[in-house]
Amino acid sequence: MHDTSAADRPLLVLIAGPYLSGTDGDPARIAANRARLEAAALPIYQRGHLPMLGEWLALPIIEAAGGRAQGDAVFHAYQYPVAERLLSRCDAVLRLPGASRGADLDVARAQALGLPVYHHIDALPVRSVAPEAVAP
Repeated sequence: MHDTSAADRPLLVLIAGPYLSGTDGDPARIAANRARLEAAALPIYQRGHLPMLGEWLALPIIEAAGGRAQGDAVFHAYQYPVAERLLSRCDAVLRLPGASRGADLDVARAQALGLPVYHHIDALPVRSVAPEAVAP
């Protein structure tokens, strides 16, 4: 039986960084920011953890609520509240570089919850991982 003690349990790591920030609403620049956030997912997974982006949860909710454009009123009504709920379930935050009000809010909430905030993937602890989780 696998021991699921806290010492070897994978962390749920929220990846926080610029999403809309610095894009002036340009879809290509927003996509580039999202790609940069998502690029951190595999290295986090390879360290034995589960990566998460708030956008992975928030964007379908925003769309279902009638959001029509990144940054519209519906986006703002759901984006930060979804991130706040998600953060209450996370074990850590990885804060990527770049100006971002939302990422700064995530860091402040994480600190208030007593969660560790990492600024480099290499600072995340390594958990024992199954061979299939290791890069080829």
